[in-house]
Amino acid sequence: MLIGYARPSLEDPACQQQLSLLKQTGCSAFYTEEHASPKKRERLQELLEKATSGDQVVVAKLYTWADSTRHLIELLDALESKGVSFYSLYENIEIGTGKEYSFTNILRNLADFQSDAISEKTKAGLSVAKEKGAVSGRPRKPDENVKKAMEMHHSKRYSLAEIKETTGISKSTLYRYLES
Repeated sequence: MLIGYARPSLEDPACQQQLSLLKQTGCSAFYTEEHASPKKRERLQELLEKATSGDQVVVAKLYTWADSTRHLIELLDALESKGVSFYSLYENIEIGTGKEYSFTNILRNLADFQSDAISEKTKAGLSVAKEKGAVSGRPRKPDENVKKAMEMHHSKRYSLAEIKETTGISKSTLYRYLES
């Protein structure tokens, strides 16, 4: 039996894209998490308990399945011990079916997986910070310094070095404000 597993992400919060891909592969059972958190993945635990020898678990991406390289290994070991194979669509990795992969492809896929894991965690952290009112990006220069720097520049009596020394506004920042 083909078993599909999906977990929300910032790019696919309702798992619609993942479920669409999984349906195209012919999955007859689906386990979909309600949240993206790595903790309390109840549907994953349920899948691991119910999967039997000869089944194949199908996911859209490795990051959907695991949260780290170590977690990926633990989950794949659990499947292997039950005689269940695994297939990741995006990375085109099939494990437990006797197919072999080149070492270069394995490394490329692991690098992509780690990049996805870091990216997803960073986006989640930024989203939480934004909800709490944090402002991202470089802090803006105080308006009075920018105004003073622009006045000094327009007076044509000061060099860029003098403007920077007096106001703390760099040449590039000054030009950016002058263009707007």
